[in-house]
Amino acid sequence: MQCITTWFSPGKILGFVLGCVCFATVAQENTDNAVILLYHHVSDETPKSTSISPDLFAEHMAYLDKHHHVMPLQEAIKKLQQKQPLPDKTVVITFDDGYVNILENGHPILKRYNFPYTIFINPDVIGTQKNQLTWQQVKMMQQEGVTFANHTLDHLHLLNRQAGEDKDDWLDRVWTNIEQAEQAIEAKTDTSFKFLAYPFGEYNQTLAEKLADEGYVGFAQYSGAISSISDFTTLPRFPAAGNYARLETLKTKLNSLAMPVTKSSIKNPEIKDKQRKPQVTVTVPADDVALNQLNCFFQGEIIAHQVQQQSFEYTVEQALPVGRSRVNCTAPSKQSKGRYYWYSQPFFVADEKGRYPD
Repeated sequence: MQCITTWFSPGKILGFVLGCVCFATVAQENTDNAVILLYHHVSDETPKSTSISPDLFAEHMAYLDKHHHVMPLQEAIKKLQQKQPLPDKTVVITFDDGYVNILENGHPILKRYNFPYTIFINPDVIGTQKNQLTWQQVKMMQQEGVTFANHTLDHLHLLNRQAGEDKDDWLDRVWTNIEQAEQAIEAKTDTSFKFLAYPFGEYNQTLAEKLADEGYVGFAQYSGAISSISDFTTLPRFPAAGNYARLETLKTKLNSLAMPVTKSSIKNPEIKDKQRKPQVTVTVPADDVALNQLNCFFQGEIIAHQVQQQSFEYTVEQALPVGRSRVNCTAPSKQSKGRYYWYSQPFFVADEKGRYPD
């Protein structure tokens, strides 16, 4: 069999595929695809759930250098929105919250590989808390290729309502916060990408529609790859720290493909009491998705599902917990051996006071 190279960078082959009859089809599908990684702390001394050790982070980056193409977030988003092809196995690196340990422990490793990355920051806490970057450090990192984007002014729970606040008042308040954060970042960095990473990953249909109306791209915290048909107001990112930092399991996610969902019966992930056992139907009209091998998971356990010709359906039999939860479903690609299409549906449930836990 002939070996055909597909993508190159200076001095380095980024990927190769053994040639066969279906080569062109596989390459086309996989170049409309990217994976976004999400980190917070790079440290041994911060909360384990949101942290990765510097040594393990270095392992992640070494693996990316050998097996993937790391691309700036803004470039990947622009190409996908314009339906332009990406290099196969494209990966984007992001951080939420402007922790100083990103500069101290993560930046030297990223700089070693000349990897671009984006930090979503809260302008009101930059330079005001000891564990946060200063604006001087932000500007220095920006000069070295790091980009900074919007994580709201102060990392608020966007879905929380204040006493007596109706839907319009709530939306006005949270949108003012988002716009002020964007203006503060632009004032300090001279850039405005209109990228918003939802704090805690929390959003609802109303907020996502507002982002679309205002020309923003939204980034969530549920799992999955992205493609040109993704919802650009709620793009998934794979958490790569805490329990999800193991490189062996991360490899499968780095090689994942965006599930080509064209329709879902879930319009709003903000769930009310009467909806806490949702039944969900998802339409996936794609020949390469082996739906007959689909598996769905909720809280680490396999859940039952039914597959039709171009759709699948599942029901969450136990009541969704207060806070954040999700259903993940995967199905293998028929043509790209060892790669899986990945679907994830987040759910957000408030407590009896209408508040969301940290």
